Amino acid sequence: MPVTRGRGDLGGRLLLPGLVLLVLLLAHQGLSHPQCLDYKPPFQPREPLVFCKAYAKFGCCDLEKDEEISQRFYQIMDNFDYAGYVSCGKYIRSILCQECSPYSAHLFDAEDANTPMRVLPGLCGDYCSDYWHQCRYTLSLLTDSFNASALAAMEEDRTRFCSFLELRDREYCYPNVLTNTQLNANLGAVREDPEGCLELCLQEVANGLRNPVAMVHADDGTHRFFVAEQLGYVWTYLANGSRVDRPFLNLTRAVLTSPWAGDERGFLCLALHPRFTAVGKVYVYYSVSVKKEERIRISEFTLHPDDMNQLDHSSERTILEVVEPASNHNGGQLLFGHDGYLYIFIGDGGRAGDPFGKFGNSQNKSTHLGKALRIDVDNNDDGAPYSIPSDNPFVGERGALPEIYAYGVRNMWRCSFDRGDPVSGTGRSRLFCGDVGQNKFEEVDLVVKGGNYGWRAKEGFSCYDHKLCRNSSLDDILPIFAYPHKLGKSVTGGYIYRGCQMPNLNGLYIFGDFMSGRLMSLRENKTTGKWNYNEICMGRDRTCSFPKLINSYYKYIISFAEDEAGELYFLATGAPSATARAGVVYKIVDPSRRAPPGKCSFKPAPVKIKGKLIHFHPKEEFVINKKPTTTAAPTTTTKKTTTAPHPRPTKASHRPPGTSHTARPLTPSRMLRKPGGATTPRPGYATTRAPHKRTTPSNTITVAPGRRTAPSRFTPTPRPRALLTPTGRGPSSATMRPLNPPHTTGHPQTTPQPRTSPRPRLQTTPRPAYWTPAPKSTSKTLRPNVTLPKAQDNLLKPRGDKMDSSSPNQVHKGRGQGSKPPGGRHRRRKSRAGSVRLVNADQRLDRGRVEIFIRGEWGTVCDDLFTSSAATVVCRQLGYPFALRVAKRAELGEGSSDVRILLDDVECEGTERTLLDCKRAKVGKHNCSHQEDVGVVCGYLEEE
Repeated sequence: MPVTRGRGDLGGRLLLPGLVLLVLLLAHQGLSHPQCLDYKPPFQPREPLVFCKAYAKFGCCDLEKDEEISQRFYQIMDNFDYAGYVSCGKYIRSILCQECSPYSAHLFDAEDANTPMRVLPGLCGDYCSDYWHQCRYTLSLLTDSFNASALAAMEEDRTRFCSFLELRDREYCYPNVLTNTQLNANLGAVREDPEGCLELCLQEVANGLRNPVAMVHADDGTHRFFVAEQLGYVWTYLANGSRVDRPFLNLTRAVLTSPWAGDERGFLCLALHPRFTAVGKVYVYYSVSVKKEERIRISEFTLHPDDMNQLDHSSERTILEVVEPASNHNGGQLLFGHDGYLYIFIGDGGRAGDPFGKFGNSQNKSTHLGKALRIDVDNNDDGAPYSIPSDNPFVGERGALPEIYAYGVRNMWRCSFDRGDPVSGTGRSRLFCGDVGQNKFEEVDLVVKGGNYGWRAKEGFSCYDHKLCRNSSLDDILPIFAYPHKLGKSVTGGYIYRGCQMPNLNGLYIFGDFMSGRLMSLRENKTTGKWNYNEICMGRDRTCSFPKLINSYYKYIISFAEDEAGELYFLATGAPSATARAGVVYKIVDPSRRAPPGKCSFKPAPVKIKGKLIHFHPKEEFVINKKPTTTAAPTTTTKKTTTAPHPRPTKASHRPPGTSHTARPLTPSRMLRKPGGATTPRPGYATTRAPHKRTTPSNTITVAPGRRTAPSRFTPTPRPRALLTPTGRGPSSATMRPLNPPHTTGHPQTTPQPRTSPRPRLQTTPRPAYWTPAPKSTSKTLRPNVTLPKAQDNLLKPRGDKMDSSSPNQVHKGRGQGSKPPGGRHRRRKSRAGSVRLVNADQRLDRGRVEIFIRGEWGTVCDDLFTSSAATVVCRQLGYPFALRVAKRAELGEGSSDVRILLDDVECEGTERTLLDCKRAKVGKHNCSHQEDVGVVCGYLEEE
């Protein structure tokens, strides 16, 4: 296609230099990395500094370190007379105080273990020249890294002198680093990318978990935490990250769940009694099958008398059971409030649109479904399992259950109580919940006593059932925030941060979305009461270049948690199946500012261990250890890179060009003793520079465990554009020189090799350790990969939520359906009694005539009494979570005359393993023909 050049082309040429300048500016801005010499972020001192006052508000020194630097300064200045003190004191003071600079690691070249740490901070060229002219002979008082002759030669040669002290990066060298507006703008605040996304980092805390659904702490001074898996295991983790090899609780035999991706049933939550140390009681929430009827069970367990890390499995006492009409929308939240009562959050009963009764379960106060309940479980040892708090809002209301605390909820998934501001206590006891939406919106609610949260009349801020929505008696409470399904399709409620280690995050509500993998945040505007939204993205390599930090995570965010100290975590997985060991616990870290040293330290109380401890080994590569790759990984398509990464200029390895020798100035008339020359010790943690590559931080989300590869990337939906809320140099003088220069000993300086710009790493999609490649993959094969294609994302919406019906069906290849045995030979597996298959002319795997294998032969099933419950049994056998339709009268094809009719009058509950477990006629006995052969349509999407 020919390109026409007109007047607009001139504008493009004029715009290009400005655009290039902007790109370079943003690239350089991304290199800024406040870091202290202890490899940690800077902080605000608890008490104002007295000596290094320039860093009294934010830097790397507390009052103790400030006093240490002050003492060293005065020891050095004892060697000078008054004139020398006046002329050189300002240089000595400034150089010593750079240990307190928020960029001290950069000034001392301590960010990268590939280059030696500088003995003294890097100076700007002009400042170094002034220092040499006025106080060159003070160098021997600041360092003992050279012998006397080497120091003397360096002091006489300005070129060598400034080659040793000068930092070639003019933005970061002292004193320019103090006046650089870009580096100092919002210094100490949470970093944001150009689109306003908050840049945070993570620390891997636990891995190898199977759908970790909940994490709670003991609140007993041990700083233990307990992580629950969907299968029914609960594990104990100690403060040092070790795991006790014996489970805290094992309910796998009782819990109703399956390995199907997206199955919402299972062990869903646990809560420890507020006085756990005294009463030793724990409450659990799980799915169970009772006489083929699916139920939610809330049970109480007591601690084992001989093991503080195990519950007494024989002590189970059922507190409450609720029948579930469908297998989805199970709710799943238990937690104790600051009032000491137990709060229980139950879903609306499942299916889609809350179709039960005239107004649905959620608006019906005579059922527990679609409600937040509050009960009192204290003093229940000798009586009823629980009592009703006297101030529950519907006590005494005719037709209303007294346990109800709030209603009109759809499927609240993860709620939390605000601990309150650490100083003022503001916000304490506020109850936040994420409520999963239906077709359009996800919402975050602030739950209050007696509140009606609108479902099914409303979804988010919009009407869902228009008739109910117009009802003037609805009197519903709107969410504090809602977001559309282009941003995510299944909200996971989070916590208000009230911890100690990251003061910038105080008051920030952090939550996420299971389907899109987004981390999000809300902060309340104290003036208006509105909640302001910011997305959270992973900081770039430079931002997260601290010990033990990573900047990628698994996409499927299942839950959030806080530890005993109030630090925040989230639990995610790479494959949302109850049997896939792809779950990881991540700690949320703000790399821009930490608490002052010593403020957040604690000593965990001792824990008596019976059994063994399994030590934690992180599988993800730390950002600080990432090494630049020189050879690209092989890929099918390669993109030619036109721009190289922009690393920070090397500091110690570059030497300035030679300059003319300057005459030696006069020496001062008096010099006293030699001070003890102290050197700055280098922290022992090794770091490795990773290439800087500008990316969109929110795209860096998933990385497979155990693989030392670059993070895989997926393209998220756009960020919201709007909130969806209701809402100088000193005077010249002769150079001061000591009368008797000190004789120092030391090793001559070695010149490190200059760094080279590494080639950018080509990004590939990593595969998790549990992932086994098939000989040939097809578009119809659903694999538990870390980042799923968009079509497959729609298949895994948790808690039974409606997805885009236009998404194509995805099919598992099960046994006997295309898998090959070792050796490449295709052997036919023997079918077991009760096995089913779907037969159709189009060879589609998700629909067809039902045939069952009994007594060595395949036969058909009659459609008499065959309902969707029976179809569900068939579909689940074939790996599909839902039966979409029952096809009668041989709509999907009738069997041939040589195929027998094996089953008739089949009546199922929907929980049976096979059709043989259902109520039915005897095998082979029937009163129908092949014209009544039944068929089913299976799928991953629940139809409305």
